[in-house]
Amino acid sequence: MKKVLGKKIIVPVFALAVLIIGSGFAKSDFFEIAKQIEIFTTLFKELNMNYVDETNPAELMDTAIKNMLDDLDPYTKFLNEQDVESYRINNAGEYSGIGALVRSYEDRLLIVEPYKGYPADKAGLKAGDEILKIGTIDIADFEDNASELLKGANDTSIDVTYTRRGETKKATITRGAVEVDAVPFYKMIDENTGYIVLSKFNAKASSQTKEALIDLKDKGAKKIVLDLRDNPGGLLSEAINVTNLFIDKGELIVTTKSKVKKFNSEYRTRNKPVDTEIPLVVLINGGSASASEIVSGGLQDLDRAVVMGARSFGKGLVQRPLKLTYGTQLKVTISRYYTPSGRCIQSLDYWNRDEFGNAVKNTVYNDFTTRNGRKVQDGGGVLPDVEITTAKANEFTTALLNDNIIFDYATDYYYNNKLQDVDNFTFSDSDYQNFKSFVSKSNFSFETKTEKALKAAMTDREEVVLNDAIENDFKTLLLDIEKSKQAALTTYQRQIQNKLEDEIIKRYFYREGLYLYYLHHDEAILAATELLGNNQKYNSILQ
Repeated sequence: MKKVLGKKIIVPVFALAVLIIGSGFAKSDFFEIAKQIEIFTTLFKELNMNYVDETNPAELMDTAIKNMLDDLDPYTKFLNEQDVESYRINNAGEYSGIGALVRSYEDRLLIVEPYKGYPADKAGLKAGDEILKIGTIDIADFEDNASELLKGANDTSIDVTYTRRGETKKATITRGAVEVDAVPFYKMIDENTGYIVLSKFNAKASSQTKEALIDLKDKGAKKIVLDLRDNPGGLLSEAINVTNLFIDKGELIVTTKSKVKKFNSEYRTRNKPVDTEIPLVVLINGGSASASEIVSGGLQDLDRAVVMGARSFGKGLVQRPLKLTYGTQLKVTISRYYTPSGRCIQSLDYWNRDEFGNAVKNTVYNDFTTRNGRKVQDGGGVLPDVEITTAKANEFTTALLNDNIIFDYATDYYYNNKLQDVDNFTFSDSDYQNFKSFVSKSNFSFETKTEKALKAAMTDREEVVLNDAIENDFKTLLLDIEKSKQAALTTYQRQIQNKLEDEIIKRYFYREGLYLYYLHHDEAILAATELLGNNQKYNSILQ
């Protein structure tokens, strides 16, 4: 069995029993659950006592719990002690560490984005650097999440060994306090229009948004663009409070419905708003989820803002952490939430799966009406009032991102091009041709759903059904799909180029430089500014 380092996961049966007793189950439900717990307890004991090799009870239990929860939804999770601390840090917006976004692999840690002025940046680490060793610990030999080794008390130092473009380097990083701003950027777009980026709903979200809004108004802002693109959500209470900045006290924003009565709640605005009249555009895309959808959906339902961009992610489920024993927790989906018009925007049905085990996507939507009588729909995220074509996600671009193709190209670009001023940055057609060549030489592979189905049919074919002629037709179709994938680099050039520009600009000018670039180059921001400059058109959308 594998050795598990630094992991202590113990979930006694009595903890589960306490959880069940406190949940108000019917007697028949409780009997069935108690029966299954007894079966599992007996199995677990006999397995550990009698298995031919030594077992690791903690690892077995961890696997059992995670596999059980995988059959529910991706938000219901078991949190060990480290997970609980990470969850707390994520919500608080403060931690001590190196100040960088890091991606963990089996044999290395990849620096994805060093934050400006924080320890990793001061030590000279850059996006694309691969950490192989922390102190004397080889990442390849460490079976837990090695990124945890980068965290520690303020003013403590760690030595890291990393590679950069094939060259091995070393650095000493002195850890420090890292503040994760919910509002990393705000600025005037023009003399009348203010722009606020709200990137996450941690404990600072509403206070920082309020500060930004007031400051922009003091600088002359008579219109506001609130950017929630790629905001994955966070605290429900902060979503209510952010909405409250633009909505009167006492307005219903969210209703939650659950099988457990105590989780059925209505959430209303509780504070004095900052401005209930200022024209407002909210930007969303497929990465806007949960709390972002509560804000955008609520403002849309109350006809308080025009929503622009692309359909949001569609997460209409609410989670709550429940304390277990030994410092562990269960983050469990307790209810669905509903916007003021009564719609639930949950997109995926995790309780119904296709033949591949994937959650079924809702395709049948119900109509609801906003306060002014405009039609909105449920079941598929928040659909913008004004759609921006280039903001829409597609599987091909997502695959390029997930396979690090765009990231790796940006690394090459950074080391081969000098750039002094973000305003002078242009990604030319010849640059894009270079990217296409980069993709062709890479190990990038992208398999469509159609390809998977065709290959499965050919693999599991019955000779009587699939004769040679049909099989040849299948092969021809697969070749046609392959050609269309190659053509996709042209079809989706604008979307792909947007992602390339984002990644490249961050290398030179950090995230602040990216937002400065957005002000005068981002299609959605330009469209929002234009709309806010046309009062008649803006008001007509909300009527």
